[in-house]
Amino acid sequence: MKKLLSLLLSVTMVAVLLAGCGATTDTSVTKTKQSSKTTSVRSGKDDKSKVLVIYYSATGSTKAVAQTIAKTTGGDLFELVPTKPYSDDDLDWTDKNSRVSKENKDTSLRDVELEYNSVDDFDSYDTVFIGYPIWWGIAAWPVNSFVQLNDFKGKAVIPFCTSTSSGIGDSGKLLEEQAGSGKWQEGKRFSSGASSDEVEQWVKGLNI
Repeated sequence: MKKLLSLLLSVTMVAVLLAGCGATTDTSVTKTKQSSKTTSVRSGKDDKSKVLVIYYSATGSTKAVAQTIAKTTGGDLFELVPTKPYSDDDLDWTDKNSRVSKENKDTSLRDVELEYNSVDDFDSYDTVFIGYPIWWGIAAWPVNSFVQLNDFKGKAVIPFCTSTSSGIGDSGKLLEEQAGSGKWQEGKRFSSGASSDEVEQWVKGLNI
């Protein structure tokens, strides 16, 4: 009897994890209605970096990885910031009435307005990293408008993500489909709280 109860509990726990971190039932993407809003990210006229690290971070995990990538590559850093930031309650995927749950269910709500969705001199970058947390098995949708509004032609594009349990899955491929341009490479998933040494080792292995 105890073994049966233990088995049922394990199955229930797995089901809960899959509900929150597994593949979304709808991976279709609504075309953004946002217009291009550009900002400068270079540190000054002497900043000639060819690497740009773009990221959206909900809880800080993706931000930490992005900062390490920028430091390791000498790249410029650009954070995607929603005009209406997500609160802790908004991010509660266990609540079917939370913001992220509603956006997951209704793809038309995923066109999240950003303060800025492009950077000055984007054409001058040769390598672009794009980072995000995994939401329901795909890239967190605040990155969608940047991917759709910018031309990645001729650039190496390297996705990276953070999650507590899910892998990177097809998130990079789905972003590539939205972009329609660029030389997209295999992405990398980091656990929440990944060490800077782990991130540095991965970046150095890319031989950028």
